[in-house]
Amino acid sequence: MASPDKVIIIGGGIGGLAAGLALLRQGIDVEIHEQSSELKEIGAGIQISSNGTRVLHALGLEQALARVAVIPAQREMRLWNTGQSWKLFDLGTAVVAKYGTPHIFLHRGDLHAVLADGVRREKSDALHLGRRCVRIEQSAAGVEIAFEDGGTASGALAIGADGIHSTVRKTLFGADQPVFTGCVAWRGLVPMDRLPPQISRTSGTNWVGPQGHVLHYPVRRGELLNCISLVERDDWQVESWTVQGTTDEMLNDFRGWHPDVQVILENIEVPFKWALMVRPPMASWTRGRITLLGDACHPTLPFLGQGAVMSIEDAYVLGASLKKYGRDHDTGFARYEDARRERTAAVVRKSFEHRKEAFKPELADLNEQQANEWQQKRVRDQYDWLYTYDATRVAV
Repeated sequence: MASPDKVIIIGGGIGGLAAGLALLRQGIDVEIHEQSSELKEIGAGIQISSNGTRVLHALGLEQALARVAVIPAQREMRLWNTGQSWKLFDLGTAVVAKYGTPHIFLHRGDLHAVLADGVRREKSDALHLGRRCVRIEQSAAGVEIAFEDGGTASGALAIGADGIHSTVRKTLFGADQPVFTGCVAWRGLVPMDRLPPQISRTSGTNWVGPQGHVLHYPVRRGELLNCISLVERDDWQVESWTVQGTTDEMLNDFRGWHPDVQVILENIEVPFKWALMVRPPMASWTRGRITLLGDACHPTLPFLGQGAVMSIEDAYVLGASLKKYGRDHDTGFARYEDARRERTAAVVRKSFEHRKEAFKPELADLNEQQANEWQQKRVRDQYDWLYTYDATRVAV
């Protein structure tokens, strides 16, 4: 046969849905099992750079994304105390001209819905909800997964796309040992109509300061502002996106910052906080008939905006590799890993290195020349090698 038998995907987040869509479009049958009883993503923003939109367009999602995304004009930098602004680089048409596809800002839930709709168009009954994986076993004949509700699923192969706290990874490789970075992140959304007009509706904005960093950008056609604020502190080490904090605690972390920052933070209805942890790259992602994808095997700090994009790239390459090697899953998984290991390890490493760059004490008082030098180095070192990568043309 040209393709293997059914592939079971554990996890219905962005990575799992992208993998399901990529495999279905290659003619490979899939089932996607998601632990949540409702197919939705948490309320937060996400940016997808050109290397990610290149894949999403190849998966047939260009028009659906255009209906919900924001294509920003530029990225700007502002100083934490004075609010002074510098343009970091152009986005919009300049990015399309340089890389071929746009850099977009989205609500995570909107991206999730676009991917889910794409999967359902290929196979209407591919998604199964309320299916928390509790056991996974394999034999020479295939893989069987047991779920908390008593149900099971079986297939020729399985993909663990179940995120940072992956049950599949723990089953295959044992518990991991994440290391706290000394950095805590806050996130939240604000309706645009609550904010003063000087807060950009068309740009991504990075506020730089000595012990903190704030990023905000518009999502959902510009109706909402997504805000991520990061601060150095060592008293919170819970790695979860769903822990609620308080507005007072969040504001205390950014006391003395510019009024524009304060008004954004004050208008976040429900602030969430999580501790940023780092893990070393894994030497292997596969055991027999089971492999990993996305955050399950290479969780990435948010400093390059590439976590979800790496899972989207993984999905396309994995689909292409399984299609090419058919029932020879050993070769298919091996070529997938070979194609992705160095790329994802570099993103993990450079994201961690940029964590240090984002909190330099000298960022407390930049002049224009220093700001220009700083941003030119960041653009040169961080972006071209990321955005020129084309997962749709990777050799497997």
